[in-house]
Amino acid sequence: MPVLRETEFVAEITWLGHVPQETGGLRSVADQALTLGFDGIAGERHQGALRKSCVRVRNLHPEGTEIRNLRQVSILSAEEMAQMAADMGMETLDPIYLGATIVLKGIPDFSHIPPSSRLQGPDGVTLTVDLENRPCIFPGKEIEKDHKGFGPKFKPAASGRRGVMAWVERPGALKIGDQLRLFVPDQPAWRG
Repeated sequence: MPVLRETEFVAEITWLGHVPQETGGLRSVADQALTLGFDGIAGERHQGALRKSCVRVRNLHPEGTEIRNLRQVSILSAEEMAQMAADMGMETLDPIYLGATIVLKGIPDFSHIPPSSRLQGPDGVTLTVDLENRPCIFPGKEIEKDHKGFGPKFKPAASGRRGVMAWVERPGALKIGDQLRLFVPDQPAWRG
């Protein structure tokens, strides 16, 4: 019996982008297609098999410790982004401000899909979900640069809606309009 159960959920990619390595910032650049290797996207800020640990894992490692990079790709839900924008009082929220790699539509409560879920594309490219991407202040700073007064509204509006971080399990290519099928771990919920 497979450890991963195929679900009925299929999401459509509505936006693709990358964060250029040379900028050192968070802002994404929109793309029509992406090629993903085992290290992520070539030339992308989050590319690599390893990364420096950050505040998100400081209870495990001193900040700056070299660890496995499970944050190669940032995936967000178009539906959750629309809810964020509405809560912020904005008509829309551009994914460039969020450092997004992929925006998709069609999976309800996307930010809370189980860790180790897989999203698989048409050519077999497979992304493994690490964890929910908790909101931080940096997207708010990017929003504030272009939309004065809206940046501070980001973090509360993004709570529970910031999407997930993932890493490339199987390389391949993605383009806007491609569909990603959701597989979830076939195990009972932990009752710790």
